[in-house]
Amino acid sequence: MFLAKRLLKLRINSRNSESEVWSSTKNPAPEMDLVATLQSELETLRSRMKELESENAKLSAQLSNCSCQETKEKGNGSVMKNGVLEGHGKKKNKLRDLGYGAMMHHSKRYVALKVMYFGLRFYGFASEAQMDPTVEGEIFKALERTRLIFGDKKELQYSRCGRTDKGVSSVGQVIALFLRSNHRESRGDNKYPGENSIEESFGEIDYVRVLNRVLPNDIRIMGWSPIPVGFSARFSCLSRVYKYFFWQGNLNITAMQTAAEKFLGEHDFRNFCKMDADNVHNYRRHIISFEILPFNESDKADQLMIMKIKGSAFLWHQVRCMVAVLFLIGQGLESPNVIDLLLDIERTPRKPQFPMAPEIPLVLQSCEFEGLKFICSSDTNQALNEHLERECRSYKLQSAIFHEALLNSSCIEIDNNISSDHTKKKGASHIPLLSRPTEPSYEERRKKLVA
Repeated sequence: MFLAKRLLKLRINSRNSESEVWSSTKNPAPEMDLVATLQSELETLRSRMKELESENAKLSAQLSNCSCQETKEKGNGSVMKNGVLEGHGKKKNKLRDLGYGAMMHHSKRYVALKVMYFGLRFYGFASEAQMDPTVEGEIFKALERTRLIFGDKKELQYSRCGRTDKGVSSVGQVIALFLRSNHRESRGDNKYPGENSIEESFGEIDYVRVLNRVLPNDIRIMGWSPIPVGFSARFSCLSRVYKYFFWQGNLNITAMQTAAEKFLGEHDFRNFCKMDADNVHNYRRHIISFEILPFNESDKADQLMIMKIKGSAFLWHQVRCMVAVLFLIGQGLESPNVIDLLLDIERTPRKPQFPMAPEIPLVLQSCEFEGLKFICSSDTNQALNEHLERECRSYKLQSAIFHEALLNSSCIEIDNNISSDHTKKKGASHIPLLSRPTEPSYEERRKKLVA
């Protein structure tokens, strides 16, 4: 830039000098000497510019062949690429630019994460339904923000234990994937932490703390575990435990427990699920245990209860369908023997139409794996417990507000002369399950798909 300005100035001076020479008639000899001097200086500068351009080309060639094409500048987090400094100004596609390529030199390890989430505001766990927000979507946003992952889900060998529905919560969901590691060598042949927990966790990234700092309040990572290659959060799971919360009220718990025991063992549960004939062809599932127990908190006027169901695997909406039929039995509207009839697909090949139980009280309580033990640092565990305690107190305050409104409703004067359509509808008689309209059978659905 300096050389260009110098040349421009010399050219202007040269032209002015030539003009003065031609216009002067008194003493032309000194003017001619000045022009010759300027022209000589101009040729010298031009020669120097060519030398600088040649030197610049050599330096650029050396830089392009250098093995350190990408170096992080100290202090500002900028990146040197091919001799060009790229700083924080390039925010667009930042995760894409700094994701896979910039993290390839990092070590990685195969890790299982234990996840807790309150499902009220989410459209289920999985993100494939194109509905936002989802639990899985929020987790991957946090993984990208903390730069713990690189590549897509296939490259990460990502798997999840269960696909909980919209509104369903979990305190024991498990996912598995490759994450960035502090260890010098990538670890894909991890042992379980129970075998060598001190060595595996020493000096490693505190995955729980890092992720919980950026996750929303209704999602938390509870612990992590190194896992061997070949592990699948879905197919390596030995059993899953669901809990369904409900108020006892006037329900006959004894009749419900008698009916629940009929689910034990292996049965065809096609009449207790939402059938997906396109992808699911085997509807046999094994129920290990089914208990109906009081919860540890109770109210003087009512008792909070839980249904605890343990099985090797479950079909789509299976738990909510089983609970819905048990509620009908608890109300005395159906006999416990209706379970036997619905499990017999020869006698009942088509599912009767009935609404499922609400989704909010359903919780995926745990996913069990052989030898898998989750770990967490003491400081991070303390911070996790404090967060959960704050959230619990917050929801208790909301409950207290609704309870206060319930007490104040007793001050409202009742007018028995006013009737409503809602009161009339309550008197509608119950239609037995086996007398209701039915859905298409599995065979009928398959024929339609083939056609």
